[in-house]
Amino acid sequence: MKKIEIYDPAMCCSTGVCGTDVDPQLIQFASDLAWLKQQGVWVERFNLAQQPAAFATNPFIAEALKTGGNEGLPLVVVDGVIATRSIYPSREQLALLAGVKVGCCGGEKNTGCC
Repeated sequence: MKKIEIYDPAMCCSTGVCGTDVDPQLIQFASDLAWLKQQGVWVERFNLAQQPAAFATNPFIAEALKTGGNEGLPLVVVDGVIATRSIYPSREQLALLAGVKVGCCGGEKNTGCC
């Protein structure tokens, strides 16, 4: 199975799903990452505000941050290779990156929608 790492910009918490003004895109992305984990994909997420060492000690991430700045975040890394920059991929995009099939209901099992 693939290994996916997400390098987020500085956020108030590890997922950005906190506070009173939550970005709906971050809610969906957190849900999609949870779905990926359920599919057996190894997922790890790093927040620039809370885990700056993860950015500084990875030479590829440090260089991407140096050249692209915060505008280049988030970075999605698949098996050590930067796959996307500046966007939170959709569930379908994540599934493609991870080599996982998405079912008729966005990958949900036993929902009875098909």
